[in-house]
Amino acid sequence: MRYENLLIDFEKGIATVTVNRPKALNALNRRTMQELNYLFAQDLPKREGLKGVVLTGAGDKSFVAGADIKEFLDLDAAQGEAMARYGHETFNLIERFARPVVAAVNGFALGGGCELAMACHLRLAAPQARFGQPEVNLGIIPGYGGTQRLIQYIGKGNAMELLLTADMIDAETAHRLGLVNRVVPQADLLAEAHALVEKIAAKGPLAVAKIIELVQAYYRHDVDGFAEEIKAFGYTTGTQDFQEGARAFVEKRKPIFKGK
Repeated sequence: MRYENLLIDFEKGIATVTVNRPKALNALNRRTMQELNYLFAQDLPKREGLKGVVLTGAGDKSFVAGADIKEFLDLDAAQGEAMARYGHETFNLIERFARPVVAAVNGFALGGGCELAMACHLRLAAPQARFGQPEVNLGIIPGYGGTQRLIQYIGKGNAMELLLTADMIDAETAHRLGLVNRVVPQADLLAEAHALVEKIAAKGPLAVAKIIELVQAYYRHDVDGFAEEIKAFGYTTGTQDFQEGARAFVEKRKPIFKGK
């Protein structure tokens, strides 16, 4: 697929992905969703040496300021359901990706933009970032997982208030509530996100992938996360990476993991 609305910069093992529709405040239209789906389903998994992904928005105003409402105007119920299903599929690809995905939230993260940030494994925010799910202002609900993931991060009461009032919160409030991992200066945002990916990349890659999988399993109704942890622990103890990590610990040196 040729990318029209995403900019992909692959350097030193980190893919920096920029949603590039600044005139529309980087709103998610159908084409952008298709590109994100292809990126995480087919493109990134094939990239050798991938350490992780940093996801951000073009410009200094907006991460992603929601979905492109113009595309909603002629939807009927069946089309709306199909759109939401595709959005869930796409954001599940991000949430379950085997390498860390860090959202560098540089401005508005509203509606689908907030949902996109929540699908990432970690979130760093600039001080001017704003978060919210304003869908009820339009007479609809979040359709890309917002009603479910927001509860996971900030709890039922706080999520209920934001979803029902459509209020926006600033970066510091998002950090206090647990939606954001860290607030960093705008000028340092991408560098901090890259440093976070590099820090994780120094760990055992098979273990990192299993941690991502198991944390998501806690929230899935179709799996027993505790049972999955038992199996995954057995799997990781049988890897060459574990043998290397254990020897390196005893020998007081840094391990050299090979993902085997």
